[in-house]
Amino acid sequence: MIHKIKSLHDEGSGMSIRGIARHLGISRNTVRKYLAMSEEEIQARQSNRERRKLLDPHRDYIRHLMETFPGLSAVKIYCKLKEKDPDIPASIRTVRRYVARLKQTSTLKQERYYEPVLDMVPGVQCQVDPGELRGVLVAGRPTTVYFVVFVLSYSRLMYVEVSPRPIDTGMFIHMHDAAFRYFGGCPEECVYDQTRLVVIDERYRELTLNDRFHGYATAAGFRIRACEGYDPESKGKVEAGVRYVKHNALAGEIFGDWAEVQAHLAEWLDATANIRIHGAMGEPPRQRYERDERSHMRPYLTPAIDFTPTCRETRKADKTGLVSWKSNRYSVPMRYQRAILGVCEQQGFLVIIDLESGEEVTRHALCQGRGQVVKKRSHYPDKARRVAEHEAELHRLLGEDGRRLGALLKKGAPDIYKDQLAGLVRLLRRREIPPRLLAHLLSQPRLTTSRIEDYLDAYRDRPELLDELPAAPRAAVGQTAADSGTKAMLQPYAAVCGVREVRDAVN
Repeated sequence: MIHKIKSLHDEGSGMSIRGIARHLGISRNTVRKYLAMSEEEIQARQSNRERRKLLDPHRDYIRHLMETFPGLSAVKIYCKLKEKDPDIPASIRTVRRYVARLKQTSTLKQERYYEPVLDMVPGVQCQVDPGELRGVLVAGRPTTVYFVVFVLSYSRLMYVEVSPRPIDTGMFIHMHDAAFRYFGGCPEECVYDQTRLVVIDERYRELTLNDRFHGYATAAGFRIRACEGYDPESKGKVEAGVRYVKHNALAGEIFGDWAEVQAHLAEWLDATANIRIHGAMGEPPRQRYERDERSHMRPYLTPAIDFTPTCRETRKADKTGLVSWKSNRYSVPMRYQRAILGVCEQQGFLVIIDLESGEEVTRHALCQGRGQVVKKRSHYPDKARRVAEHEAELHRLLGEDGRRLGALLKKGAPDIYKDQLAGLVRLLRRREIPPRLLAHLLSQPRLTTSRIEDYLDAYRDRPELLDELPAAPRAAVGQTAADSGTKAMLQPYAAVCGVREVRDAVN
């Protein structure tokens, strides 16, 4: 920058100070300061590698905020920094300049979100992962031990909860409650893989969360982060923790009963896992947590919400995915058609439970009337969206001709338009419509997918006979789409080419 300023000025023979400042986007005072420096001063300044910006110690946290909340203003970042460190000696103007420089010089988009930025930010992240170990001897019998590991990303402080049976949502919530009470606080966010305890479904990285667990997270005050599928490295700290529990805490142990398993894990955490010299940190996790992280954890109190609904009654969903309750009907996802489900009322909601897994399927606000149908749109296929997707694909394959072809399909078979579109898209992915045949098809008054396929079959064998086809007939008043005039248009072509009699697809 200094040499660029001097070269632009060229000892007064080049650009003016005002022009250089405007050209480089810096202040005139900065230009004057660098122009006044001698070569020796410039060399001394550039050789000083110890120069650091005032906010460099907080660089990781600022990058984390910018990545997590795109578009976050510098003023808000300043407020967040003040929350973390009230004595930070920086003004809003300093933060604004630092953020602007980061945007110019840093690549904020990362393939994996969690690895690069959060190790050095205390109180922000906890990584959570369930695991299991088979064949553990409990009361003389090989037993599968189910457990969940919690690891704070900054200090590596660990907590483990165990269970003798597969973990359901209610148990998962209680394990979080125990972990946060053990830590003495709550982090800003928790990171998970795409377990159904947290994520019900993912579509293009848009997540459908488990309603019960999402409700708990909201009440407790932490954000839910879910890794991309098949990407365990983005929560590598807890993955290592799961291996540590299997191979150090549980391997080779024999327990008299389940209470002994729980007591052993509690002692192992305090006497081994959290006081060892951590390989990555170089100090015990407990020591690092008490010194640097505890003060940054959010206060935590067990939410005063009952997250463990009990199913005292059952209902069978009908073929339309509706469950009857007190003279009203409530929807469930279509995969539960004709399934027997548990139902119970809870704080003004009807909670519907999967009896096999214990998972909450959905919940509805209780309807006070009678004979009402309460539905969630997400429980049913979105026909309009599917039609739009098929139309977009048809346009991608054929351009504007695809839109015209779709309009003819809609005119020919409006009641089954979605299925006609889906069939045509599949057909076009396998076979190409020659331009001459496409032009002829677009001249027809109406079409169906099966009629288009018949044309393709005939054209494949005798393309020259396309010239012998009559012009598209004008349908007589009162005739249907499958009348003799429309069939006559195609039948001679098909008969000459040796194709079977044309299917009456419209009818």
